[in-house]
Order: sequence, then structure tokens, then C-alpha cells
Amino acid sequence: MAHTMPNPGARAAVITEAAAILRGGGVVAFPTETVYGLGADAANVDAVRRVFTIKGRPADHPLIVHLAATDALDDWACAIPAAARELARTYWPGPLTLVLPRRAHVPDAVTGGQDSVALRVPAHPVALQLIAAAGALVAPSANRFGRVSPTTAAHVRDELGDAVDLVVDGGPCTVGVESTIVSLLGTKPVLLRPGVITPAQIEAVLGEPLARGGDGVRVPGALPAHYAPATPLELVGRKQLDVRVAHFAERGARLAVLGVGEPPSALPSGVRWVPMPGDADAYARTLYATLRAADAAGHDVLLVEMPPDRPTWMAVRDRLGRAARAFATGG
Repeated sequence: MAHTMPNPGARAAVITEAAAILRGGGVVAFPTETVYGLGADAANVDAVRRVFTIKGRPADHPLIVHLAATDALDDWACAIPAAARELARTYWPGPLTLVLPRRAHVPDAVTGGQDSVALRVPAHPVALQLIAAAGALVAPSANRFGRVSPTTAAHVRDELGDAVDLVVDGGPCTVGVESTIVSLLGTKPVLLRPGVITPAQIEAVLGEPLARGGDGVRVPGALPAHYAPATPLELVGRKQLDVRVAHFAERGARLAVLGVGEPPSALPSGVRWVPMPGDADAYARTLYATLRAADAAGHDVLLVEMPPDRPTWMAVRDRLGRAARAFATGG
């Protein structure tokens, strides 16, 4: 079942219905600014386990708890450093997730059995109203584990169908890729997943460098192979693009090329050029929808021009790199 919200009155009715389903242990897909989330009551272990079942997600893969307001931070985390409070004050609501020591009551099903919990306040009016009405929610991306995240309600319905009790349609997501994740468990803050909030922006708040890489904590979306379409995807530098296009065209492959700017001058007949934005934020916003559309078009291969190696492109490069490794590693 899906509901759209053409006016405020309709929105209130849908949120009331969705909140009742969630409080009753149901699962509801809803929009955030990043991607659509598969929501369940974060305090209800059975509901959380159902999310894992729907997604086909490994049980030790932790979930992010979505809160309605910053002042709920202390309900889920303890020993919160001043740096975490300052980041929350600056970027919440917004696409930033903080990993902190968990409160004792936080279910192991949420944390993947770890002593930490991932928390954020989403910047979407529907999400905030729903969480305020239903309580804190886990909300991993509303898709099958490891696949392309959904940025519209239609994506959720196409992939999950009747497995979800309700899909709340709040329009296309405005950010389009998952949140930046920062761990504040140790003496140094660590970037665990890039997002549209860049390391430089975080460092400006913290007044200290942000370490990169794992600190031994498992977080969502950090597996080497992830975010993958069904169609094999290959990342290619602009200088190698002509060679790889010719390679697949000679073999008769149905080929789509996602590139920035004008296509190569001698694009073979039958090769589809998909123009992508030259702005990092616009690229991120359209990336997953473009990959899903290319999947649906029945191509044999997707060639993607490697985005620029600049800080603002870090999240896009991360997602595309993991999608490509899904095929390079046989995932």
C-alpha cells in the first residue's frame, strides 16, 4: 500500500496511519533527505528483525537510529563527548550520522551486537513528523541489501512490493546518497562513510583533523562491494573511455555510458550516452535514479566515467567504487 500527500491535511492523515502501524510493530518506508528508509520501531526487537528479513541484511550489520530532535541524543547514547554535541548542533537535522557509546537498553539487533550506536536526525519534514509521532526509528535504505538505494517511493514499491506495510510518498529525495558517518568513540574522530557533508566541513566544527578509515566499528554501507545495480558496472577514466566503449561495442554488448559533458566524438552506433551533471550535489541527487533507469533499460554493461577526485565528489566516488567492486569481486 502506498500513500501520497498532496496537501497538509492528507499528510497529517498519512502520518497518523503510518505512526500507528509502526507503534504496532509494522514496517513503513518513508522519505528522508538522503534516501528512502525502511522504518521500524527502534525499541521493538521483532520489528527490527523484520527489517533485516525484508532487506536480506546480515544480522551483524548495524542500523542507524533516526531521532526527531537533537535532545533525544541522550536517550540512546552515553558518555557523549562535546565534539558530538557540537556536530549535532551544527548539522542536525541533516545528513550526518554520529557513532557513540550506546545506552544499555539499545537492542543488540539495532547495533549488530556492538557497544556503539549510530544516530542521526533527518532533514525531511515527513520523516521528522513521523518520528515525532511514532518514536525513534531504525531506517536503513528501503531496498534489498547491497543494491541501489531508493530515492523515490516508486523505487521502493518496485523493489519491495507488498513486503512493506505502507510506503509514504514524500517525493524525490533532495540529497540522494546516504549520510556521512563519523565515529566519536575514541580519542580522535574518524570518518567511517563519506557523504555530502565533507571532511573539511566536519573538521571546521571540530577544530582538529578527521581520521579516515575503520576504527574497528561496523557501520552501514561500508562493505567493499555495495550500492550495486543488477547490470555490471565499470568505472573508467575519461582517457580510457573510448577504448572501453570500443571493446564492448565490438562484442555487440548493449552499452550505456554515464558521463559528464559531451560524449566522445566517435561514439559507436547503438551505444547510449547518459549525460550526468557536472555539479557534485546534482550528480549525487540523480545518481541512484539514473542507475535504476539504466538497469530497467536492459543494458548488458554500464560504463561510468570516473568523477573528479575532489573532496566534494568523495561520496559519489565512494558509492560508484563500491558498486563497481560488486562485479569485480563477483558480488
